[in-house]
Amino acid sequence: MKKRTSAILAALLLTSAVTLSACGAPEGVASQPAAASQPAASQAEVSSAAVEQTNAPADDTDRSYQINSDGTIAMNYGAILHAWSWSFNTISENLQAIKDAGYTSIQTSPINECKVGEDGGMELYGNGKWYYHYQPTDYVVGNYQLGTEEEFKSMCAKAKELGLKIIVDVPLNHVSSDMSVVSDNIKNLCDEPFHDTGEITSYSSRRQVTQGDLLGLHDLNTQEKAVQEYELNYLKTVIADGASGFRFDAAKHIELPDDKDTFASDFWPTVLDNGAEFQYGEILQGENDRIDAYAEMMGVTASNYGEAIRRAAYGNMSVSNIESYGSSKVDDSKFVTWVESHDNYCNDGSWEDYEESEIEFGWAVISARAGGAPLFFSRPAGSSTEDQWGNNKIGEAGDDGYKSPNVTALNHFRNEMAGLGETLSNPDGDDRHVLMIERGTKGAVILNSADSEYALDAPSVLADGTYKDKVTDAEFTVSGGKITGTLPAKGIIVLY
Repeated sequence: MKKRTSAILAALLLTSAVTLSACGAPEGVASQPAAASQPAASQAEVSSAAVEQTNAPADDTDRSYQINSDGTIAMNYGAILHAWSWSFNTISENLQAIKDAGYTSIQTSPINECKVGEDGGMELYGNGKWYYHYQPTDYVVGNYQLGTEEEFKSMCAKAKELGLKIIVDVPLNHVSSDMSVVSDNIKNLCDEPFHDTGEITSYSSRRQVTQGDLLGLHDLNTQEKAVQEYELNYLKTVIADGASGFRFDAAKHIELPDDKDTFASDFWPTVLDNGAEFQYGEILQGENDRIDAYAEMMGVTASNYGEAIRRAAYGNMSVSNIESYGSSKVDDSKFVTWVESHDNYCNDGSWEDYEESEIEFGWAVISARAGGAPLFFSRPAGSSTEDQWGNNKIGEAGDDGYKSPNVTALNHFRNEMAGLGETLSNPDGDDRHVLMIERGTKGAVILNSADSEYALDAPSVLADGTYKDKVTDAEFTVSGGKITGTLPAKGIIVLY
């Protein structure tokens, strides 16, 4: 394992680099007892040795939002697979495996018509490049990298049959940097379809952040009603084609209704009225992010939290290091969390700093916790800390890490715990290599980041009984408010 010498900065391709800082909380134990609502029907077979849930007292944390009225898992809680650069047909071919791995939603790369780069090459990097997804040329469904609109519709229909939801990544802020490839449909929307303020040079200026060209990409005049309606029609088409939600790329670069009156607009209230079940904006936390205001209208990304989780993986698992989602102004039900995103994987070198086992360790934290909707980034197939791009093909399935035994067990744990609160603790006291995340009185995920086994003998809120780890069948006993058992070195234990 490589020694961590500095924090990794989470950087988005379509957002300039910002310095991130993880927010702390008091040391010790953080507890949010279970809400009164009951969990959804089982999505994974419970071990015969597992105990039944007992009623736990409710508190002010109402987590009933995590379960739909029909008993299914809500999109703003369930685990999301980011099928990064997978084609529609590839996603279709892997839907059953994704379902079996416990995901409830799948996020695609942008499906809009985009610039054909590198003579139509289909490598993630080299003679191709993944980032042309993010250079729209028109807001119509289908592009040369991912597939046709009919293939998208077919994928959505098959996903629906399995109870899976599709989230589409949408760059609404800008079009391609190459104006020659931008459709006349956009150029002729109105007299001034683009802002003309130059590139963003300072993030201390909210006006520049929202009105300037990001990395040379032409910024759309989002105050114009014609632009708003054109993009809204695209979103409605995507929903009609079978999608259930959206991720809005570079969302903080589009103004809010209460920004200064010289550039404020009703863009977001207009385009969010599109019929989607779930929508979130990519708001990288930093200068002028206004994340609390965006969170009033949609879900938001917890970029600071991702950095904190990466730092903690295989290291100091103190509750204070991982408890805060990064903003005290935003309810944790509004966050989309990740260990890594496609942007820090591609752009800032985190791919060579973190083995997949460490990413899996971080996933155990964010998937076990009660807040947020965790998103698992699918790395390229065949990639490693020595080889960033692996098989280097746009359209093909990513690495199998998204369906590893531990990740699968953790996803099913999350589904089983829907509606329940959380209790976080460090059973090993000041060493802080052991983190226990208990959900209600029903289950727990326990992590040991140390290089040696740990004999667990600690207080627990779980109901009395014998529990078996969902991957190894190792037994743990809860009796009289204490849990005992042996944690493996650098191990993940999933109990319910």
